[in-house]
Amino acid sequence: MQNHNNTTRQHICSVAIAVLLSGMAPGVQAQDYPTKPIRMIVGFAPGGGTDTTARPLAQKLGELLGHQVIVDNRPGAAGNIATDLVAKANPDGYTILMGTIAALAINPSLYSKLPFDPDKDLAPVSQAVDSTNILSLHPTVAAGSVKELIALAKSKSLSYGSSGVGGTGHLAGELFNVLAGTKLVHIPYKGGGPAMIDLVGGQVQLVFATGASAVPQIKGGKIKGIAVTTIKRSALMPELPTIAESGLAGYDANNWYGLLVPAKTPRAIINRLNAETVKVLNLPEIKTFFFNQGLDAAPSTPEAFGAYIKSERVKWAKVVKASGAKAE
Repeated sequence: MQNHNNTTRQHICSVAIAVLLSGMAPGVQAQDYPTKPIRMIVGFAPGGGTDTTARPLAQKLGELLGHQVIVDNRPGAAGNIATDLVAKANPDGYTILMGTIAALAINPSLYSKLPFDPDKDLAPVSQAVDSTNILSLHPTVAAGSVKELIALAKSKSLSYGSSGVGGTGHLAGELFNVLAGTKLVHIPYKGGGPAMIDLVGGQVQLVFATGASAVPQIKGGKIKGIAVTTIKRSALMPELPTIAESGLAGYDANNWYGLLVPAKTPRAIINRLNAETVKVLNLPEIKTFFFNQGLDAAPSTPEAFGAYIKSERVKWAKVVKASGAKAE
């Protein structure tokens, strides 16, 4: 009888310890995280805005976390391939996504079917940057302000170039059409570079261009910038008003990137990644690097970034519907 009681007590103790350890496991795991290199998946080729944002962030994150953060470029389908890869990855904090407005906010409306659900399959960590677009005109366009451009566009046909269907430059133009009641004609190119070449050459009249491609041409006097697409003025060209303050109330077309992880990643790991990401984005040298690329560091909480993604998805769904744009 004594032996039986001892055995029972031992069994109960074993079960209690097992339960205790299982309850501690996530905390222990998060406390020790990371113990090996981390992959940062980027949905576009090296050299683009997403990649330009990812590389310095990955390098500094690796220094703070004590393990290398390796950028892994997986281009294709406007970021959908990379986003799907992370959505289906093991939720252990070792696969993170440099997410984009395209895959998270625009593509859900632009594509009839996606292999992932941005809400259910991914968890936000922090926004990384905002990227201002500049409403840029060929010098021969007889408009020096947004109001003058709207009046001109209602009297004659004007065309605008973009980096392609569904890109921010495309939908910035469609949002302009929706709010201003204009019919700017969209000319898609295979990148922002070719669109800018044709703007300088006068083949298109305007482009909602990235700061990186527009600023050198504006400073060189080859094109003119009349406004920025974001809700706030850009430190890159503080003399330019916003489109909203220039008479088109409610206009805001902000290009942004941010970090996400698979949905079931432990909260403690998300918190660690967020804390270190915010530290990196507040470093003066990182802010300066981004500024010189036409980007503004924009650290946030996971909750704020998640809410922002949802609000952007609602906004761009209306614009995609109004424009009739589709992609497969």
